Amino acid sequence: MQTEVRHERWELAAPFVIAHETYLHADVIVATLSCDGAVGRGECTPTAFYGESVDGVMETVRELLARLARGESWDRIHDRVPAGAARNAVDCAFWDLRAKLAKRRVWELAGVPAPGQVRTAQTISVGEAAQQADKARAIVVTDGDGALIKLKLDAHDIVARVAAVRDAAPAATLVIDANESWDPVLLDGVMPALQAAHVAMVEQPLPVGKDDALARIERRVPVCADESAHVGADLDALRGRYDLVNVKLDKTGGLTEALRMTARARQLGFGLMVGCMEGTSLGMAPATLVAGAARFVDLDGPLLIGRDRDPGLHYQRGLVSPPSAALWG
Repeated sequence: MQTEVRHERWELAAPFVIAHETYLHADVIVATLSCDGAVGRGECTPTAFYGESVDGVMETVRELLARLARGESWDRIHDRVPAGAARNAVDCAFWDLRAKLAKRRVWELAGVPAPGQVRTAQTISVGEAAQQADKARAIVVTDGDGALIKLKLDAHDIVARVAAVRDAAPAATLVIDANESWDPVLLDGVMPALQAAHVAMVEQPLPVGKDDALARIERRVPVCADESAHVGADLDALRGRYDLVNVKLDKTGGLTEALRMTARARQLGFGLMVGCMEGTSLGMAPATLVAGAARFVDLDGPLLIGRDRDPGLHYQRGLVSPPSAALWG
């Protein structure tokens, strides 16, 4: 088996602003496994917010690939590796390689339904109400009245921003993401306005470790765990606080744990969201295997960058299609 790891930087089409950070580019790590003429690839996005760095993730991926090249079994290695970006790149590369060697699609090997076309959110980053409203109107033009809009918010002017976007996109499904920037008093205070604006979901309003207040707040709008839910083992402690969980492969550490986490979430009665970090279609493609079971899908990473891989995922009027075998799986 031959292996390769490389760092790529993809410039974003515009600055992407969330409650605690502004992104200008996506730094991704690509792991490649080659065996008997077949090539498998996996992409991850290191997240500084989770203590990850490009250099650190690169080093971990190199170590994992070296172990595979020495003949160690990924099935034995996987559960001994911490969840996160590095494991994601290698796990997805391994799934891709297995599919290529077997000349079958990866969902057949995983024993899950073939992915279909799903509606993905388009994300509006933090900004002034008028700016966010303008972006919402543009999304409706491209995606139609059935658009799914994800509105990033911080702790300021929440009601005004939501009202402006709702006015600009009256028929769209609207979800909001606070990225841990609110406190319980603020959340409880804006809940009636969010309900009146027909917000479909609020994602991670409170900081990790301080979200026990969700058990006492009337959740007039469903609340989704993102930063509070990385792997399936996190979910039992979230019952009674959250209504949905966001499955992201850079958090779960790959497709293997994403499938486990999805199954566990359904067992516990959580609704599902499938999300992503910034990245290319190679990073989004494995997530399409769990997107079919999700109430909300947010795989718009390739739409945020100035260009994408070729071939990439196909996006049209808010819908994203499953990956071709040439891309992944």
